Amino acid sequence: MGAETGRITTDIPARLDRLPWVRWHWLIVIGLGTVWILDGLEVTIVGSMSDALKDPETGLGLSSWDVGFAGAIYVAGACLGALFFGQLTDRFGRKKLFIVTLVVYTCATVLTAFSMAPWWYFTARFFTGFGIGGEYAAINSAIDELIPARYRGRVDVAINGSYWIGAAGGALLTIPLLDPTVISAEWGWRLAFGLGAILAFGILLVRRNVPESPRWLFIHGRDGEAERIVRSIEDTVKEESGERLPETGETITIRQRKTIPFTMIARTVFTLYPKRTVLCFSLFVGQAFLYNAFFFTYGDTLSTFLGVEQTGWYIAAFAASNFAGALVLSPLFDRIGRVRMITFTYVFSGALLGATGLLLDSVTALSLTILGAVIFFFASAGASAAYLTASEVFPMETRALCIAFFYAIGTAAGGISGPLLFGWLIDRASADQDITGIALGYLVGAVLMIGAGIVEAFLGVKAEGRSLESVAQPLTADDRTEEADEPARA
Repeated sequence: MGAETGRITTDIPARLDRLPWVRWHWLIVIGLGTVWILDGLEVTIVGSMSDALKDPETGLGLSSWDVGFAGAIYVAGACLGALFFGQLTDRFGRKKLFIVTLVVYTCATVLTAFSMAPWWYFTARFFTGFGIGGEYAAINSAIDELIPARYRGRVDVAINGSYWIGAAGGALLTIPLLDPTVISAEWGWRLAFGLGAILAFGILLVRRNVPESPRWLFIHGRDGEAERIVRSIEDTVKEESGERLPETGETITIRQRKTIPFTMIARTVFTLYPKRTVLCFSLFVGQAFLYNAFFFTYGDTLSTFLGVEQTGWYIAAFAASNFAGALVLSPLFDRIGRVRMITFTYVFSGALLGATGLLLDSVTALSLTILGAVIFFFASAGASAAYLTASEVFPMETRALCIAFFYAIGTAAGGISGPLLFGWLIDRASADQDITGIALGYLVGAVLMIGAGIVEAFLGVKAEGRSLESVAQPLTADDRTEEADEPARA
């Protein structure tokens, strides 16, 4: 690796992309990817414990609208946290921020467990989301910059889908925790939130061993440190694989900078890559409305209209299907390609959701869960691919902030409005005990998902098997071109 004054010519990206999969990569997956389990645990606990939180004696006396509001304020915190920590991640590095955001989440979760009034609970939920939102930006960027190109699609989709491991675990945990014969009703829901903090602490211990992104380091003038980290990774991979690593002659020349001006980042998103901006916004709005509307209020729907007292088993089955979909379909995003798979998963799941909305007058708790499991088997892979898309189609200097930006605006549009709309629909429909009153929410979600799938078909980027630098040249690349939307589709 040679360098000139203010410039560096490096082969680090090519060296990272050529590595075979070994145990070291599993360290990255476990240390970084398991945060989605925490998010799934958080959302499921709230959805499963809606009745416990409504009880004024042992809970907090929340209404159905309050439950929806708690979901919305959690998402609002996640949106703001993503924006706040996203720009810090691009400026100060991936590792510092994915430690800080996990600490914020852990502290806020502990405060949630000790909530004494609705305002306390809402505030704690906001800051829990604030930490989780920051995680999305820091973690997705770090994962994509450390995982070899030929595995990036399947790993990213599967890791984002691990959210549903937490969802299933949270649902199953609520079964004994909400059983008054096992634990007092006053303490069961509090203990559930406390368990999330314990899991986060365990992840923090593993995460300390994850290195900083070498790609971030060499762009920010720390090429010596980047070289040491890559050599250490290569030595570990050679030892674990027992193979000699192939040579690579591919290099890139970078103009190193300590910081990237926000004006340059804004120009990148809105001027240099306008088609990718429309694409990412569409994907995030569709999946955010679908998931946050349906899942934040799923437990409430089961208990209010379908007479289910213990929703944990139903939600666990639903969550298991979501994770299975992400896990089973994830390799196809590398083999068949991003555009085809994202288009199919969005359009197909949206169409099924619309059909379910029209059939609500004849569903039972079991049939609704089965329908949801089929829909979200496909939707979970598509939703995970939205994060993959935002993390790989913009230049490295803006990666974390772009993830944060699209997560924030997409989730604000779909993830805040969704739970509020469903909470309002449930409150109105519960007066007549008519479940068809929530069909509007299903139909809106269906339209948004199908629309996003169509946008992907026309504007999607064929990034499978390609280095991040070829999908979107770094802004500091010495030979970068001004427009990369069209070439990247080839």
